[in-house]
Amino acid sequence: MDQDEKTESGIRQQARDLFGSAGGRAKAGVRQAHGFLSGRPRRQQVLIIGLASFVVLLAAFIAYLIILIPLTPGVDDLKQVTSARPSTILSAEGKELGSFEQGLQERVKLSQISPHVITALIATEDHRFYDHHGVDFTRIGGAMLASLKGDAQGGSTITQQLARNMFPEEIGRARSINRKLKELITAIKIENTYSKTEILEAYLNTVPFLYNARGIEMAARTYFGKPASKLDVLEAATLVGMLKGTYYYNPVTNPERSLARRNVVLGQMLKRGAFNEARYKALVKRPLRLDFERQVERSGRDNHFTAYVRKWLLEWANENDYDLELDGLVVQTTLDTNLQEAALRAVEKQAGALQAVADVEWANPTPPGSTTIGTYTSMRSSIAPFDYYWHTHGAQLDAFVRETPDYRKAVDGGEAPAAALKRIKADRSFMRRLKEAKSRLEAGFVAIDPATGEVKAWVGSRDFARDQFDHVAQAARQPGSTFKPFVYGAALENGIPPEQPYVDAVMDIRAADGTVWRPTDMSGTTGRQMTMRDGLVYSKNTITAQVMRDVGLPPVVKLAQNLGIRQSKLSQVPSLALGTSPVTLLEMVSGYASIAAQGEYRKPVFVRRISDRDGNVIADFGANAPERAMSAASSATLIDMLRGVVNRGTGTAVRYRFGINGDVAGKTGTTQNNADGWFILMHPNLVAGAWVGFNDNRVTMRSSYWGQGGHNAILLVGDFFRSALDAGKIDREALFPGGRPPAPARAREEEPEEEFIQPGDLVEGMPADAPQPEEPAADEAEEVEDAPMEGVPPPPPTPVPTPLY
Repeated sequence: MDQDEKTESGIRQQARDLFGSAGGRAKAGVRQAHGFLSGRPRRQQVLIIGLASFVVLLAAFIAYLIILIPLTPGVDDLKQVTSARPSTILSAEGKELGSFEQGLQERVKLSQISPHVITALIATEDHRFYDHHGVDFTRIGGAMLASLKGDAQGGSTITQQLARNMFPEEIGRARSINRKLKELITAIKIENTYSKTEILEAYLNTVPFLYNARGIEMAARTYFGKPASKLDVLEAATLVGMLKGTYYYNPVTNPERSLARRNVVLGQMLKRGAFNEARYKALVKRPLRLDFERQVERSGRDNHFTAYVRKWLLEWANENDYDLELDGLVVQTTLDTNLQEAALRAVEKQAGALQAVADVEWANPTPPGSTTIGTYTSMRSSIAPFDYYWHTHGAQLDAFVRETPDYRKAVDGGEAPAAALKRIKADRSFMRRLKEAKSRLEAGFVAIDPATGEVKAWVGSRDFARDQFDHVAQAARQPGSTFKPFVYGAALENGIPPEQPYVDAVMDIRAADGTVWRPTDMSGTTGRQMTMRDGLVYSKNTITAQVMRDVGLPPVVKLAQNLGIRQSKLSQVPSLALGTSPVTLLEMVSGYASIAAQGEYRKPVFVRRISDRDGNVIADFGANAPERAMSAASSATLIDMLRGVVNRGTGTAVRYRFGINGDVAGKTGTTQNNADGWFILMHPNLVAGAWVGFNDNRVTMRSSYWGQGGHNAILLVGDFFRSALDAGKIDREALFPGGRPPAPARAREEEPEEEFIQPGDLVEGMPADAPQPEEPAADEAEEVEDAPMEGVPPPPPTPVPTPLY
């Protein structure tokens, strides 16, 4: 027998000896008790047994209380909660962007609260407040007797209620003996830690009053439009009356109940000597007068950036055992206030102008066909936006209706589909809202410092209050030609020089599984040789496809992932080279930032550091080592190729429209039917990108001119960069490796069109997992046939996303 077996055998023997001896003692005890009771009168036996049972139960109860003590909040927890401070989110310069408050709360001293509130509270909730030590056993006994008679009453003191408010999770919410005992123990701890004044102050600052108002100060402002110090006796009685049941006695929705409850509180104040009978009779006759106004939600300061930070912080705090509502953490983000304001202005101005373009072009059978924004903004007030679109897209409009919750609810409830469709379409107000939502042009914008990976500006939509779906980090859309640099970068990494010649001709690209892809360009082909550099500059699909063929799909996918496409799954089909696989704007700009950083990937950083309330840094996220994603030599060459895009290719508008003469490089992108417009611009100090489109990609820009990224998204990025340069936020003289200052831009030069392919150019044998073009409905044929497409078939329809924040 080995040592472990001997030890186990010994433990078993000790257990047998222990239980054997205990059993023997128990048997002996029973014999002694039997001997003690035998011969005594029956009444004495019953009394002795009852007394013994009571002692045993009392001992068990005391033992249970002792067990619960360490399971209830301790003194340190009490001090933390009473000194609670919400965590705050700051910009890079220290400007407050948001906070983690427990509702709308403003703590005040007891001396700043009307004496009527304190009098009403003690008279109604706990008239022996100054006589007990957290638990009023006299009141508990009275409540138990009343409950036995059928009149259920509560026996909680103000201190016990404070314990529930402070520690709802630790104490629990279920009506049980266990919860009441935890509440009792915590109340005693509170009384032994704080004075009565501190307890009243803490209670009145933490009690909830509906409408996200927490504490007496916010309640006074919400219901009576004044600070707590100015509350009169009737107002104080009304608010104290709500404590019995805030929803049931809500003076806004249930004024009759609230008035009756207020008068009950006044009666308790009379009983405790707060005023005489005559005063009481006069007060109860007065009406309930409110000055109700919901306080401005402080979370209303939120935008898509702070909403993203909040979500991340909640996960971080949970993993690191912090309470964001209590611990007073200071979260310093990377957001640059000036750059963020420039981004907001650019999105508001330029996306608003593009909305006018879309409204006017879809208003009449014949669009203006102008290349000047002013033409459309001047016409906007005299047209019915999208009127022609809805008249010629009846089947699509019906599809939109069928996708609404209203329609699904009607059909699920038993209404015939045709009848439900007809009824809903007859609702003019509903249809107006639906059409406005579907025809609202949206945008996303983000800017990253390539040297650090820090996010400097983030605009997730044109209006956070209206559309909380984030088009930076949530929306996955086809990137079109903005994906092409990853193809050319993979070629450079594989030793293909930028001057490698290719023939500008339609060719069959055969995949490993035998499928065939035949991409073309809408502008046609010349049959002449073109360098790989010019293939990227002029966004030629024919050249890009051949480069992808020579490199192979795996290296392209690997490079894209290494550079920053790390969330979205890239479909390994040949059309990936033209940007058919949906990605997020944040991923794309991160990828370009890696290129701008000479091939070093840095995970996007949006929180720089977190400090505690005393200023001690408890987490630092700004010192992450970069990952080598691409060789410095290849990245420098790729940057030089992308310089050509803004100097003589599809992105020249950034120079002639906005006068940006620094060393910049970038790429435009457009997807089929003008569903998505992209532009990403790289500067040595900053990389910024924008996406423009409709939430539902079945709605698109009408003209091939304004539908291109080189004419829509480029406006947002150009406007932003001009502001950043003018404000000195980025260095005009900064150069990429091998760069030199460009010549001043000419006043106006028309940039070349982006290249597209037609659905018919996708030959039979296209991989089954590649997106396929949809057949146009009969009433849409004219628009679909006339709409140019850049190199990719459309993805499945994407309905308007449900806001997440």
